[in-house]
Amino acid sequence: MAEKKSDRTVVKRHQFADYLNVATAEEPSFVLMGTGFTTLDEEPGAQTETKKYVNEAASSKSVVGYETVFPFESDFIKEQEAIIALYNVGRNHYLGSDAEFEYVRVELWNQSETENEFEARKFIVSAEISEISGENDMQVSGNLNAMGDPINGTFNTTTKTFTPAKKE
Repeated sequence: MAEKKSDRTVVKRHQFADYLNVATAEEPSFVLMGTGFTTLDEEPGAQTETKKYVNEAASSKSVVGYETVFPFESDFIKEQEAIIALYNVGRNHYLGSDAEFEYVRVELWNQSETENEFEARKFIVSAEISEISGENDMQVSGNLNAMGDPINGTFNTTTKTFTPAKKE
């Protein structure tokens, strides 16, 4: 009897790829946030509202929005363009749009119909650099704070291009 394939395949962290646009939106240059990053998580930050009607004994809670944050920690590797771009935000005290980036989170476990193309979400994020520190090796850490809603689409890991999903 053939063994049944497990329905418990857990997605691993390395099956997500994170890219930061270190150029402009008009002529993007997405670089991989891999080497040097020791953590890069996603916190959707669901915002809720609770309401209780007079004829009900229990309250109801609804999700009314999100405040997504991507906390990160990285070793300060000067050859890594994404780390240098984030370091410069803190070093130079960039504000407003000078501290904003396009950020793409790619689901490498979720391939589209095209080779080297995967389901992805693009965010506009503001880089909040909280620390540039270390006793020996230096680290850069902080948060990438999502601004507005993500754009669903696909990302080609060879051409490093994001294509928004067609609206239905």
